Amino acid sequence: MAEKLAPEKRHTFLHAGQKVFEWDQTLEEVNIYITLPPQVPTKLFHCKIQSKHLEVGIKGNPPYLNHDLSAPVKTDSSFWTIEDDTMHITLQKRDKGQTWSSPIQGQGQLDPYVADLEQKRLMLQRFQEENPGFDFSQAQFSGNCPDPRTFMGGIRSD
Repeated sequence: MAEKLAPEKRHTFLHAGQKVFEWDQTLEEVNIYITLPPQVPTKLFHCKIQSKHLEVGIKGNPPYLNHDLSAPVKTDSSFWTIEDDTMHITLQKRDKGQTWSSPIQGQGQLDPYVADLEQKRLMLQRFQEENPGFDFSQAQFSGNCPDPRTFMGGIRSD
């Protein structure tokens, strides 16, 4: 049932009309997907994940991304992989349940309506995680959605 509350589609970060990356999030992770240029050997790509900073590029060239993150991540459980023509970066949120409006600080923010939908989806994901016998995939909020991180005493840490 939890998969029913997974992100339905990725958000796209554009700069000057060009797609820079796509991204989505769960209660625990932010996932970034970068389409890699053709004819560049995969061993030349690099990704450096720091608590509050991300750098991605091709060795020997200026970085493609070199930005502060919107919120801190757990570096010991964040990682990156390359599959086919896509670099997939998984950032483990330090604050589980925090709704990110963009992976990159101050850039590509979700509009308020989409950010609200994202927060509602994460709240339902939290309910599903805490009550595995119930199906919250069709549940809806009327009005403002509480913060999934702090609602009713916060997220349980098992």
